[in-house]
Amino acid sequence: MADSTYDSSVLQPGQRLARGVARHLRSHGFASIEEFVPTRGLRVDVMGLGPKGEIWVVECKSSRADFTSDQKWQGYLEWCDRYFWAVDTEFPTELLPDGTGLIIGDDYDAEIIRMGPEDKLAAARRKKLTHKFAMDAARRLHVLRDPRPGQGVDLFSGVDLPDDIGR
Repeated sequence: MADSTYDSSVLQPGQRLARGVARHLRSHGFASIEEFVPTRGLRVDVMGLGPKGEIWVVECKSSRADFTSDQKWQGYLEWCDRYFWAVDTEFPTELLPDGTGLIIGDDYDAEIIRMGPEDKLAAARRKKLTHKFAMDAARRLHVLRDPRPGQGVDLFSGVDLPDDIGR
């Protein structure tokens, strides 16, 4: 029986790019989660948790239209230590805002071209995000191991962080 989980042909372009980004982050010692919800109303494409507890957000853009339709990206800045755009080699990178990181990638890997500037999270927010990251990752792993058909389990669900967590 074929497993489509690892077949990139069934993934959307942004999902394929996210996979390459996640592989690259892993090479730097990061664990990552795709489609992570740091707070109600925001869903980041990739959130990486680094070996020293650093938190990076990577937004994957597969086209000019995908980028120009994104109205929420500045809201992600307060939920990470570093922010990156991830695009493929065909993307017009001159569209991307200055003062953000840049990753070029594909289905299989990526490369950090420009490091995003560091803006460290407040300790309380870092602790809450790290806890939520761990809980979401554990829930997703559990669902893969014990899917309980018919239970309506959503791999991307989780408890939202309170709005009053300080930066």
